Amino acid sequence: MSISIQDVEKVAALARLDLTAEEKQTFTEQLNAILKYAEQLNELDTDGVEPTSHAMPMANVMREDEVRPSLPLEKVLLNAPDEEDGQFKVPAVLE
Repeated sequence: MSISIQDVEKVAALARLDLTAEEKQTFTEQLNAILKYAEQLNELDTDGVEPTSHAMPMANVMREDEVRPSLPLEKVLLNAPDEEDGQFKVPAVLE
């Protein structure tokens, strides 16, 4: 597969980018280099390789929930710019 300057121009138009002729040429060369590199994967012998969703075995790495005491309300509200009735007070978002 190969990318042409027309392909780059079409994508640039969709992205509403105004590219110079030099940028179009540069991006065409860069995208073709990326595709050429990716095509090397087709040379690999994958017969007998099971399809996977992850390259490494996945395991649940979450710890067990433990009930712990939280900070005292007075200490938490020391960081609040404003508070009311033991809660953070913020500017109204809706009228």
